[in-house]
Amino acid sequence: MAAIDLYLDPVCPFGWVAAQWLLDAAHEHRTSVTLRQMSLAVLNDGNDVDAHHRPMIDRSRRLGRLFAAVTAQHGPDGFARLYRAFGASAHDQREQVTLAAIADMLQSLGMDRSLAATLDASELDQAVARAHEVSQQVLGGRGGSPIIAIDGHGFFGPVLTRIPDAEKGAALLDALIAAAGTPEFAALQRPYSGPPTTEREQGT
Repeated sequence: MAAIDLYLDPVCPFGWVAAQWLLDAAHEHRTSVTLRQMSLAVLNDGNDVDAHHRPMIDRSRRLGRLFAAVTAQHGPDGFARLYRAFGASAHDQREQVTLAAIADMLQSLGMDRSLAATLDASELDQAVARAHEVSQQVLGGRGGSPIIAIDGHGFFGPVLTRIPDAEKGAALLDALIAAAGTPEFAALQRPYSGPPTTEREQGT
């Protein structure tokens, strides 16, 4: 059974689509998955980010603090539970997630509402940076969200524009496990456009 980690930034729509695919496919595959944090804000530190992407980077920085605080208190399981609740609201329903909504979300998950205040706790930036650095070490280079690691072999991606149906999703996971087990495999890429849709592909 493969050990799979998926590193992602909560604000990244591609990360959300990849997570939904992977969690579904791994359940059918009876393979465990651990969701872990990386940061687009840290990735772009020192870069000249264009005005279109600046709001996402700002959200990444603030939400990264919250997720780091939740991980510190509740571990990877807490990260995953908050991520799924946040993603359903922010990515699926495309809601503007307010401070009050985050506090309610935390409470509904059995977490302390006061953790919402960590959005502005800059002292947590170092914890976010450490989590991000782990993702880059696993990848063995510089990469964004998502990053998948299978039995310790890291790849940038998979970048999905839609959540595949169950059959295709399982086949994709099998292919990635095979690729990770092939030391000679280095890279495979084709052009894509975004942002992705969070709608699931219907099976045939």
